[in-house]
Amino acid sequence: MAELTKIEQYVIDKVREIRLAKNFSQTKLSVYIGLSEKFVGNVESTKTSDKYNINHLNKIAAVLECSIKDFFPTNPIKTNVD
Repeated sequence: MAELTKIEQYVIDKVREIRLAKNFSQTKLSVYIGLSEKFVGNVESTKTSDKYNINHLNKIAAVLECSIKDFFPTNPIKTNVD
C-alpha cells in the first residue's frame, strides 16, 4: 500500500472535518456522491490507500454546499522534494 502524501492527507482530513460539521455519515456522503457505501470510509481509513480524485471533490463540495477550495490549504504544503 502506497503511503499518502501530506497534501492527500490534508484534503482527506478537511473533507472529514466539513462532513462531520454538516452531520453527514461516511455512508450518506458515499451514496450522495454516487459511489459504494464504503467509499468514504475507505478513504478516511489509514488501512487503505484509497483517496479522492478531483471529480470526487467536486461532487463532495456540491453535496456539502461548500467550495472545493475549502478542502485545500491556503499555501502549498512543504515537501522533502524541494
